[in-house]
Amino acid sequence: MTTASGDATGHSSSRVPRSGGAGRWLRLVASAPNARARLICFPHAGGSAGFFFPLLKSLPSAVEAYAVQYPGRQDRLAEPCLTSVDELADAVCEVLRQEPAMPQVLFGHSMGATVAFEVARRQERSGGGSPLGLVVSGRRAPSLRHAETVHQRDDDGLVAEIRRLNGTDDSLLDDPEIRRMFLPALRADYQAIETYRMVPGPPLRCPLSVFVGDADPRVSVAEAEAWREQSGGGISLQVFPGGHFYLSDRPQEFSDRLTAELTRLCGPVAGGR
Repeated sequence: MTTASGDATGHSSSRVPRSGGAGRWLRLVASAPNARARLICFPHAGGSAGFFFPLLKSLPSAVEAYAVQYPGRQDRLAEPCLTSVDELADAVCEVLRQEPAMPQVLFGHSMGATVAFEVARRQERSGGGSPLGLVVSGRRAPSLRHAETVHQRDDDGLVAEIRRLNGTDDSLLDDPEIRRMFLPALRADYQAIETYRMVPGPPLRCPLSVFVGDADPRVSVAEAEAWREQSGGGISLQVFPGGHFYLSDRPQEFSDRLTAELTRLCGPVAGGR
């Protein structure tokens, strides 16, 4: 029952969680025996770590990849959902702080882009060093505020929004049992992103890459380009054919372009897998 919206149905991940505190939050997506850099992937609203498994096909050989598993879904279904971006960013920062030191690139799609951005800000403020880069996808710049109330809709209204984004099979959305499993996490995530307000601060020191679909109903190319305000050194903007889930519709093209960005950001640590 894997879905483009991130396997938020409660279906179990095919990967075994890591041990220790990171085991609740990080899932191994692509291993690299001689890894010298780490890619951390943040899913969208209602999404899960499983969303990234089919998308990372050709990473550089020295880059290992992990995906964040938010509480309230899949094997964390019994845990209470977090309803603010700050709570999510604080929790992920604490987990990453406990991990063995290794250069990192952060990647987030949709809501995950904002969470990854806040993680990068926290890492730079802590004095622990900047990520090698931040790659954001399918999300307008955090300085741009829209009045959105999807999380306040009833269940049918929430499902209507998912249908609009073409992220999930209709057969799953029509199944009452599956809806009961994934709608609480989806609502909590929408609350987190719709109530988020960026606290003004200095631009990021790390390089910033921006991916966006040219027909995304939730973010225009101009709104994606506005991420430039958050970068001290400009941005790399890449526009894909497609909508909000362009990366699921064109997985090989997405994987190839992400790999090229990782090679650029990671420099000499990257090589062909």
